[in-house]
Amino acid sequence: MKGIYILLIRISKNIQVKIGSLGKINFNKGIYAYVGSAQNNLEKRVQRHKAKNKKLRWHIDYLLNNKFVKIIKIFYKNSGKKEECKIAKKLNKTEKPILNFGCSDCKCKSHLFKIKNMKNILRLGMKEL
Repeated sequence: MKGIYILLIRISKNIQVKIGSLGKINFNKGIYAYVGSAQNNLEKRVQRHKAKNKKLRWHIDYLLNNKFVKIIKIFYKNSGKKEECKIAKKLNKTEKPILNFGCSDCKCKSHLFKIKNMKNILRLGMKEL
């Protein structure tokens, strides 16, 4: 399966994490949504995100490596890569972006958002994995 996905992430306490070349970022306790894509094997990409022992490659890897961070739900949609940025732009209108996170290969403000209203995630029409 190929497509896009949203990792719904819980950060259980205020933390500061070094995120690769972005440097140290403060994350407040709460729920976050990370928008990504996998155009070859979505299931394998999601399993990689869930793994704790992995090479830190993407911004999200650094965040997920923290002991106070946990994936709580995963949503997906069968689609092309362009849909990833469309979803990120929709979330940028309603949620709080973590600037420059996960978007080094596009022109989006972010692909990680602190969620203010869970209904905005559910309105995106994605299925739970």
